[in-house]
Amino acid sequence: MGHRRQARELALQFLYGYEFRREDREAALAEFRADRRSPEPVRRFAEELVSGVLEHLEELDRLITGHARHWKLERLALVDKQILRLALYELYYRDDIPAPVTINEAVEIAKTFSTPQSGRFVNGILDRVREELGKDDR
Repeated sequence: MGHRRQARELALQFLYGYEFRREDREAALAEFRADRRSPEPVRRFAEELVSGVLEHLEELDRLITGHARHWKLERLALVDKQILRLALYELYYRDDIPAPVTINEAVEIAKTFSTPQSGRFVNGILDRVREELGKDDR
């Protein structure tokens, strides 16, 4: 497994736990940094993702709500919601990651950590966003 996949999975785990605690953001990030014994590139990319998602959380949730037709944010599986937040952050704010890579990673992580239907659900939403953004298949 590549460093970025590991980082995405770490970020997913953090965001999943953070959803329940919603404690002080900086304290939670400090705890996250202290608890992880991952290689430096994995830890660094995971922290970038987590920080970016938390910084843009309200906007990302609006995007999910706008693209998840017939689904309210509260009804989404918590894992799926975190995967979508991470992927949308990458699509909107990380020009260094090609859209197809982001989408593929999100779909594979959804298949691993969520339900069998989650991969299709996540793919459908992210593909609509990719088309809307006009992101090419570099």
